Amino acid sequence: VQLVESGGGQVQPGGSLRLSCAASGFTFSDYDMSWVRQAPRKGPEWVSAINAGGGRTYTADSVKDRFTISRDNDKNLLYLQMNSLTHNDTARYFCARVTKWEAGQTDYWGLGTQVIVSS
Repeated sequence: VQLVESGGGQVQPGGSLRLSCAASGFTFSDYDMSWVRQAPRKGPEWVSAINAGGGRTYTADSVKDRFTISRDNDKNLLYLQMNSLTHNDTARYFCARVTKWEAGQTDYWGLGTQVIVSS
């Protein structure tokens, strides 16, 4: 299993970024997927998740109405569109494969991509 995130960077408050995660080594369309972030000196936060077929999503209250998760099962890609970014969104963002949705349980993670929101 390999998950490779991309699309992070530095952006000003109010800006947007689109993160991507390229999945390989497993049948991507069989698995629910998620984005998890970790800010400095904080624990991981389950940001958003999407079920295998793409018809069900979860978004944390902290990013609701600003972040949108999506996936392309034909290309084995997971996305996170992030709009209206604030300093509080500064974190390393990880793509993770979900094993139990209700428990927020994951097994494989990528190495992450850094997002810095700074003026």
